[in-house]
Amino acid sequence: MSQEASPRGTFQRIAEQLKAEIDADPAMAELPSVAELIDKYEVSRGVVLRAFGALRKEGAAESVPGGRWRVIRTGQSTDRRPLAERLVDVFVDDGLEVGAAFPSASALSVRFGVSRPTVTKALEKLEAAGWLSAGGQGKVRTVRAVPNREERS
Repeated sequence: MSQEASPRGTFQRIAEQLKAEIDADPAMAELPSVAELIDKYEVSRGVVLRAFGALRKEGAAESVPGGRWRVIRTGQSTDRRPLAERLVDVFVDDGLEVGAAFPSASALSVRFGVSRPTVTKALEKLEAAGWLSAGGQGKVRTVRAVPNREERS
């Protein structure tokens, strides 16, 4: 049985075609969804997931929350720290002092490329740490304390 007719290697061919698409389009940041690839190649979910696994093994893609896959480019660095830790950097990056207004959840969701509920959960952690005042609908969070260098790392 030839490789064309065999299901073995199908995921490899899909992975190779996706890799070629990634190389051809420097602006490509996200891979097509599992459902899109199932329709395009007329294969099972397992075959598509194996293709994604092959791309992960090569270092060409990584999974992100929500079942999507992100393209990884050579030399590209991604901050993999939890969002609450990355939000602590906002104090320094924006030069915030005690009493200053902290950016809104909407602004932070755009800035970090995550959903507002995700930002809200991270902000609640900063509130619990005593760095921000409690927020709420229509309430502006303010800086209660600025984390020192040891707390930021």
